[in-house]
Amino acid sequence: MTAQTAARHPAALQTPSLPDAKPETLGLSPVRLQRASDAFRREVDKGTVPGLTFMVARRGQIGWFDTIGRQAPASSAPMAKDSIFRIYSMTKPIVSVGVMMLLEDGHFILNDPVAKFIPEFATQKVGVETDGQLELVPLQRPMTIQDLLRHTSGITYDHTGNSLVQQLYQQSRLRSRKITNAEHAAMVASLPLLSQPGAQWNYSRSTDILGRIIEVVSGKTLGSFLTERILAPLQMAETAFHTGQDNAGRLAEAFPTDPWNGDKVQLFDMLERPAMESGGGGLVSTTMDYARLCQMLLNGGTLDGVRIIGRKTLELMASDHLGPHVKVESPLMPPGHGFGLGFAVRTHLGMAPFPGSRGQFFWSGMAGSFFWIDPAEDMFAVLMMQGPGQREYIRSFFRSLVYAAID
Repeated sequence: MTAQTAARHPAALQTPSLPDAKPETLGLSPVRLQRASDAFRREVDKGTVPGLTFMVARRGQIGWFDTIGRQAPASSAPMAKDSIFRIYSMTKPIVSVGVMMLLEDGHFILNDPVAKFIPEFATQKVGVETDGQLELVPLQRPMTIQDLLRHTSGITYDHTGNSLVQQLYQQSRLRSRKITNAEHAAMVASLPLLSQPGAQWNYSRSTDILGRIIEVVSGKTLGSFLTERILAPLQMAETAFHTGQDNAGRLAEAFPTDPWNGDKVQLFDMLERPAMESGGGGLVSTTMDYARLCQMLLNGGTLDGVRIIGRKTLELMASDHLGPHVKVESPLMPPGHGFGLGFAVRTHLGMAPFPGSRGQFFWSGMAGSFFWIDPAEDMFAVLMMQGPGQREYIRSFFRSLVYAAID
C-alpha cells in the first residue's frame, strides 16, 4: 500500500500487510508478471471490466500486487489495493472453515444429519420429474453435514438450471436479503431436493444452511462467530456482511450492463446491513484481507503464530470427497477436478483447459473474485474484480498468466 493510499483511506491500515519480496527471489519472473499486468490492462482498455486487482504470493511473501483500471465505471478513481469487493461465493470457504472449527471443538461429526440441528429437514422429500410432473419421494438416507460441505446435499440454486424443483426455488423468497438465516433454512427445508443426498454434486445453497448450523451450535449470529473465531484472529478487519458509509468511496462496482451481452447487472448494496448473513455468498472483503486467509490456508491452518484450524483437518477439507461414484454434470466443476469440504480440488495434472498442480484447491465468487492455493508450488493467488459475465474467461486467463511466471 502506498502512503498516498493509506492517507486517503486510514481504515485500510487496520489490516496488516503480508511481507513483500522481489519476484525473482521467490522463483517468479518479474518480466512475465509484468506481461500479466499488461494483458489485464489490455482487457480493461477493451472494456471487459472496469478494473481489477491481482496478487501473487510465494514462500510466504508477496511477489506481485497490482491494481489496474478504475474502481467503478461511473468514477474516475483508480482501482486501489484497499478497494472493497463483493466476494459472493468466496464466503463459502470461510464458513466451511468455521464449521470444521466447531467439529474440532467436538460439537458434531461429519456424518451427523442436518435435521439434528435444523429439525425442519427431517421431513424433506426429493422431487422426481416424470412426464412434466413433480413426484415427491422419501429420502434414501438423511442429508449430513458432509453433504452440505461438499454440495451433495440435494439442495440446489435457482440460477443454475430450470428444473421443476428449481422453478419452485425461483418462485420463493430465497433471494431476499430481508429474511433471517433461520427463515431461509426453514424455507429451503420446505422445498423438495433436486436429488437424493450423496448421489450428485449440485452447487447450491448448502453453505447457507451451514451458516445456520453455526448459529444454532454457537448461539451467535453467523457474522459474530466468523468475526470472533476467524476474521479478528487473522486481522481481516475489512471483511464483513456489509461495510460502513464511511467506505462508500472504496467500493468496486461492475458495469451497469454486461459489456458482452447487454444484460442488466444487479449486485447487492455493500452499504446495506442485510437481515440474512448469507454463508454462501454475503461477505465483502479486500484483496489483502483475503490474502491473509489464503496464507493461513497455505500454511496449514496458522498465520502469525495464531492457529485457526488443525493441519490434518485442513488436509481433509482440501481432499476430493466426490470420487468416481458421485455424479457431476456442471460447468462449475472443471475436468480433472473434484470437490472437498468447501473448496474445489485439482485431482489430475491434465484434463482441465488451464495449468495448475495436483492438490491445488480454490474457489471463486459470482461477481468475479477468485483465489487458489497451490501447496506444491508454495503459492497462492488472489484476483478481485466486479464483472459477473466475464468471470469464467478471466479466471482461466489469470491461471495461464500466473503459472507462466513460475521460473
